[in-house]
Amino acid sequence: MDLQTISDRLEITDVLIRYTRAIDTGDWDKLDTVFTPDAQINYVESGGIDASYAEVKPWLAEVLPAFFPKRMHTLGQLDIAIDGDEATVDAYFHNPMPTADGKVVEFGGIYHHTLTRTADGWRSRQLHEEIVWKRTV
Repeated sequence: MDLQTISDRLEITDVLIRYTRAIDTGDWDKLDTVFTPDAQINYVESGGIDASYAEVKPWLAEVLPAFFPKRMHTLGQLDIAIDGDEATVDAYFHNPMPTADGKVVEFGGIYHHTLTRTADGWRSRQLHEEIVWKRTV
């Protein structure tokens, strides 16, 4: 593995961490450092929408805090494939979220990102959230 590949992998990992931290902390503007302006995001499997980033960002800001006042992600097993200025990433995730009434909704799945290298660094231009399992406790 050459230095450029190592650097790219670290930068791509940082994009995924910025994504989960933005969602977990409600720092919705941080998502601007994750997605390209024309990105397409699909949350249908978890009960959400499939839309452009411009539509998804305000939807997240409205819906997530209303249903889940607190959120926490864990990422694992990042499968990163880089081809020049394009990359695909499959990242396992575990996302427990307590509701206002004390229940906890947990999702386990795989984030499928398609990324591109931009002047500002790597950005996701497509995200599909695949839900593998869900439970409410």
